[in-house]
Amino acid sequence: MDELKELEGAIDLASNELNQMDDDLNLLQQKKANYLGKKGIIANVMSNMKNLSNDERKELGMKSNKIKVLLEELFEKKRKEIEDNIVERKLKSETIDVTLPGVSMPVGGIHPLNQTVMELEDLYIGMGYRVAEGPEIETDEFCFEKLNLPKGHPARDMQDTFYINPELLLRSQTSPVQVRTMLEEKGKPIKIICPGKVYRRDSDDATHSHQFMQCEGLVLGKDITLADLKGALLEMVRKMFDKDRQIRLRPSFFPFTEPSVEVDVSCGICGGKGCPTCKNTGWIEILGAGMVNDNVLRMSGYDPKEIQGFAFGIGVERITMLKYKIDDIRNFYTNDVRFLNQFKEEK
Repeated sequence: MDELKELEGAIDLASNELNQMDDDLNLLQQKKANYLGKKGIIANVMSNMKNLSNDERKELGMKSNKIKVLLEELFEKKRKEIEDNIVERKLKSETIDVTLPGVSMPVGGIHPLNQTVMELEDLYIGMGYRVAEGPEIETDEFCFEKLNLPKGHPARDMQDTFYINPELLLRSQTSPVQVRTMLEEKGKPIKIICPGKVYRRDSDDATHSHQFMQCEGLVLGKDITLADLKGALLEMVRKMFDKDRQIRLRPSFFPFTEPSVEVDVSCGICGGKGCPTCKNTGWIEILGAGMVNDNVLRMSGYDPKEIQGFAFGIGVERITMLKYKIDDIRNFYTNDVRFLNQFKEEK
């Protein structure tokens, strides 16, 4: 029977072809289809069974099943052989020298704003201050009323605040931390700084952001004067910029301090001679400060006749932008690693 001869010859034919094959899995799949596919040799032989007698069909069916199993084994064996050869060649070509140094993995760094806060904390802790913290969701009482800003006070318009309800808001300054600390200390001397996030309804541009950071300071005690305030701020300026910087205090107004001052630092670009950066004045405004208002002291349980003190509010972004000559506050909040990588400390 010709069909049986064709089946029996398929084993030898397939074996010869597989022995001569390169390590090509795609070609192997094609050859397998030539024998075992829908249009392969086995299927072609089986399509002629209708022309055979019952005995011949039975014999051919048994033989074709046996041949089919043998062919499956041949192709599977070849597939494993090819895969093993591919792996072996890959291992030889990718041999790892374990004596070489490992590949360094990129790691993050400390955000420039956090670096500034850490430097301020190190400075003031070294001067005897402690770090105080408070909630970012505050009450109107602590954020305004106890800071000499009663409801309806026109100075409230200076801060466009995010209100949650009439009594709760996102703090627009870290001054509430000072109030909370004064109430906790109950008339005792205080020396604190209060770094943290604050929120105001500003339109974001190169110099404004609806979220920013402050680092406020408060010192209360006997015989505290404006000269003490100037000394604390001058030390900060020379720590954050350079030892030759100078500051000047200009009269200003803040409801929670009296007298109040705006603090300028001598321009680091021109050395105080005048340039476009400082608008030819030789000075750049950096923060507000003053002696704590008597009303604020009384509302927090202090006797202004016995205790005096000063407070200041440092804009962390402002200091960082001046220190590193950054011209757009939005760079701090866009998470661009090209910008942030400039502030990573080299290991």
